[in-house]
Amino acid sequence: QVQLVESGGGLVQAGGSLRLSCAASGRTPSSYVTGWFRQAPGKEREFVAAITWSGRMPYYADSVKGRFTISTDNAENTVYLQMNSLKPEDTAVYYCAIKGLFDGSTWSLPSAYNYWGQGTQVTVSS
Repeated sequence: QVQLVESGGGLVQAGGSLRLSCAASGRTPSSYVTGWFRQAPGKEREFVAAITWSGRMPYYADSVKGRFTISTDNAENTVYLQMNSLKPEDTAVYYCAIKGLFDGSTWSLPSAYNYWGQGTQVTVSS
């Protein structure tokens, strides 16, 4: 089993920054992708960013490109999402998730991910 715990959410004004963390424990796959997703009330869960376990190939949704940065700390088994220039439309519950790297599935699809954290709330006020 794999356990994922997100932290770092909160309330911030538009234009501000937050850094989310996703700490993994348990039997993670030998090669995997960690993705960040978000879900606003009444909306479907949407892809935000993803990265390999080795910190390579960061991949972003167009809506966050240039504002968000995904990174890894392998020593701590933690993936970070640095969010700058936040907008009210970034308000959502943010989830991290893990999938196998070589399973052939698309990185941006929530259904491709096997393990999920409980989520952390991000609220951006205007």
